[in-house]
Amino acid sequence: MSQHRKWHPWRHLREHFPHVDVHFTDLTPLGLQGRLTSRGIELHRHSRQRERRSTLTHEVSHLERGPVPKHPHFALREELVVEEITARRMIPLPDLVDAVLWCQGRIDDETAEELWVGLHVLKTRLTTLTPRERQWVERELARRLN
Repeated sequence: MSQHRKWHPWRHLREHFPHVDVHFTDLTPLGLQGRLTSRGIELHRHSRQRERRSTLTHEVSHLERGPVPKHPHFALREELVVEEITARRMIPLPDLVDAVLWCQGRIDDETAEELWVGLHVLKTRLTTLTPRERQWVERELARRLN
């Protein structure tokens, strides 16, 4: 992976939201990996570390942006925005290129594991690349494959 400082959601939470506690609980009945509650952030007790990182980043982004709108249309739009913010924070472009090369071009769970994120976060990052980012990734992949 690249030499820049990797996003660290636990550190970010400690530095910017020291009053917010994280609780590990069984969220299986709700079908959730995490959520914001009045007592802080709840993370699913049985999730893997990379899923916890992804979920914590997602919930921290909600903290930063404020309450999710009550209207279903706007709530969905807010979720999509937060998913993109999460993916951008967690997957810098140089790391994306490294992982894709390491995994021989595959975009799968192994690639997500290499990036230390959930597969959904990786797929979100890829689908939300700007045209300029996509060009940079394609050029970098071509350069490094030659």
